[in-house]
Amino acid sequence: MPSARPRIRLIIVDDHPLFRQGLRQVVEADPRFELIGEADQGKLALQQIRELKPDLAVLDLNLPDMNGLEVVASLQTDNCTAQFVVLTMFKDEHAFNQAMNLGIRGYVLKENAASEIISCMIAVAAGSAYVSPSMSGFLLHRRDRAAALVSRQPSLQDLTVAERRVLKRVAEKKTTRDIAAELFVSPRTVESHRAKISSKLGLKGSNSLLQFALENREVLSALD
Repeated sequence: MPSARPRIRLIIVDDHPLFRQGLRQVVEADPRFELIGEADQGKLALQQIRELKPDLAVLDLNLPDMNGLEVVASLQTDNCTAQFVVLTMFKDEHAFNQAMNLGIRGYVLKENAASEIISCMIAVAAGSAYVSPSMSGFLLHRRDRAAALVSRQPSLQDLTVAERRVLKRVAEKKTTRDIAAELFVSPRTVESHRAKISSKLGLKGSNSLLQFALENREVLSALD
């Protein structure tokens, strides 16, 4: 007989006890999940994710001390392997874009049925993305803006995968050393990529690359 798939190790973070209890009951009844932690505050969630190393963390966007996006941002320098699903009560395009910029794969309205939240969790744990259908328009906006930027700056298509990775991190205001550590390359390699990006995009001046990246941060994060 084939061996059973390992269960998805999960942490739930929400400051509403009734909502958290309801989601816990659904998860515990589903053999695909193993609930290993719960939290009602962002700082506690941060500690649990670092210590327990879950496969998946489900985070409320609004938490009393630090919000779900701040938790994810704090983990980005930790070589954290967890995937994230953000739950929200509001259709806020700015918050949605912030989540996408952080590489969050799951974004779901809390008002949706538990079955949709579970579908999102399964998809994200498997490496796919899932966004509530009612917010799919936000994705189209991101893609349209990305297409418009490429139309204005067609040389973006000439960037290598490595150069795009560096450019996106420049847009996040990361230093050369930060980028090198995150991508497991030397600072000299990052500097070489930065010089090639500037050359391909026709950017001149010591701060021109940073300025371009910051002006187009949300659009760059939507590029493949």
